Amino acid sequence: MNTYKLTLLKGDGIGPEIVREAVKVLDAAAARYGFALSYTDALMGGCAIDAVGKSYPDGTAEKCRACDAVLLGAVGGPKWDQVDQAVRPEKALLGIRKAMG
Repeated sequence: MNTYKLTLLKGDGIGPEIVREAVKVLDAAAARYGFALSYTDALMGGCAIDAVGKSYPDGTAEKCRACDAVLLGAVGGPKWDQVDQAVRPEKALLGIRKAMG
């Protein structure tokens, strides 16, 4: 059985809820079609600002590149509207897009 690795970037607001439900769908597809999935969590967005002080923490891109796919939830929200432009959640989107090509 093939096992595929996914990095989960749950993000902010409704992002974690959406990712949680998407994982249920992916797990059901894996069971039905005979493959396995393994998940790795990484921080990105406002939740990363809260946890480590920047929206695109060191190591996030490496975790993503080490996997077969990335599942990204929503990032940002009014809570982080007043943070410095250099660490805004939206900056993380540009960083991960560049890192992943």
